[in-house]
Amino acid sequence: MTKRHASLPSDAEAGVDEFIEAVDERLASDEDTCDVVQDVLVDLFGDRDAYERWQDGGDVNPAERVRLQGYDPCNSTLESEYYAEKDEDRFQRSKHLQWLWRQFDATPMADNVEFALRFRQMLATHLFEECGDNCRFFKGITFTYGHNITMGDNVVVHDDVHLDDRGALEIGDRVSISDSAHVLSHDHDVVDQTEVDNYRTIIEDDARLTYDTLVRAGSKLGENSVVGAKAIVDGDVPAHHVAVGQPAKSVRVKPGWEDVADPIEDRLERNKEERRIEYDLPEDLDAFDEFQRDLQPPGESSE
Repeated sequence: MTKRHASLPSDAEAGVDEFIEAVDERLASDEDTCDVVQDVLVDLFGDRDAYERWQDGGDVNPAERVRLQGYDPCNSTLESEYYAEKDEDRFQRSKHLQWLWRQFDATPMADNVEFALRFRQMLATHLFEECGDNCRFFKGITFTYGHNITMGDNVVVHDDVHLDDRGALEIGDRVSISDSAHVLSHDHDVVDQTEVDNYRTIIEDDARLTYDTLVRAGSKLGENSVVGAKAIVDGDVPAHHVAVGQPAKSVRVKPGWEDVADPIEDRLERNKEERRIEYDLPEDLDAFDEFQRDLQPPGESSE
């Protein structure tokens, strides 16, 4: 069953186009991204009068001050800000755009699907390393950085999906990612979880992740493959295969593709090491271990 076309009334359509084009032009200009994000959020939340009163030295209570300051992404921190290996220069701009994306999702306008999809598509062209045409991004999508994502045309990402690009995500054309899926690109060491390995995670053209799936770092979903609901993928799903389970295994080939698909194996092949991303930490890094755990196995000497 295909979908119906839906559209906004002409007056609303004109307003949406004018707003999105204006924000797009400002983000593409030399204007400071932080200033653009703050300005857009003040208006989206209908706080222009209070904001200008505050800027003019008027009285505001502590809660109002925190709210008004919060429109400026420079007054916020994100979890990924604490990651030691991040590219500081790229992160600063992507942080500001992430803040706009996340705060937009908290506005009532985020539920106006026709407007929200087009607004997020525009943001993605500035946030991602590469974003194709006609992508559809629904509500509640989160990223680690955003700038390590490359995405093709006609991709659909549904509600509450997490795209972890601490390593890198490569997503092809016409990919569908259903609600609550998690696509990862980094792993933690089993013993010392402060040690992080980053990988390229690949989703090829026409692949489909269904509800609440988890794709582990360094995995690859082959062209035209399907991952069943709640599956945990730790390896490479061959092109045209259907994988289900925890851990996921191929259980069949999509009907009609049997002649061009590889045979079904007992388990998915793991090739993550060839997709490892090496990184160096800054020499002047002030590192700390937030857990302060004893990593020494019982009975072993520390000498």
